[in-house]
Amino acid sequence: MTVNLSNKESNWLLDDLLRRAAGADRAVLLSSDGLLMGKSSGMSVPDAEHLAAVASALQSLARGTGKYFEGGAVHQTVVELEHAFLVVTEAGTGACLAVLAHAGADLGLIAYEVNRMVASVGKHMATGPRNPTVGYARNTEAS
Repeated sequence: MTVNLSNKESNWLLDDLLRRAAGADRAVLLSSDGLLMGKSSGMSVPDAEHLAAVASALQSLARGTGKYFEGGAVHQTVVELEHAFLVVTEAGTGACLAVLAHAGADLGLIAYEVNRMVASVGKHMATGPRNPTVGYARNTEAS
């Protein structure tokens, strides 16, 4: 039986990750479809939700590229910005971990710490697919 992490546990793990990965400033745990599952302290909920949506979109594009060009599964996506890096890593079935770091950060250390965290607790970060019909009324009339 797999026990998933609560938001409080996820938030604590993300804060711990930022303490271990010098230069990493913010982190979110998200479902692969972009729902926020946890955030590091100091991030507002709107900022965390925005980062989760961006990370989900990037991973989706990377997955599509891997599939189309037969490159295999995505392990990590890194975006280099002028003043920051965004690192997005698969973190258990249906989940991703996104970390924002400043431009001078040691990406090797950040990648190591992220992958170490995923290896140790990734199975508890997993999330199942959402039911796409819940909450939506179906229009059965012909237009």
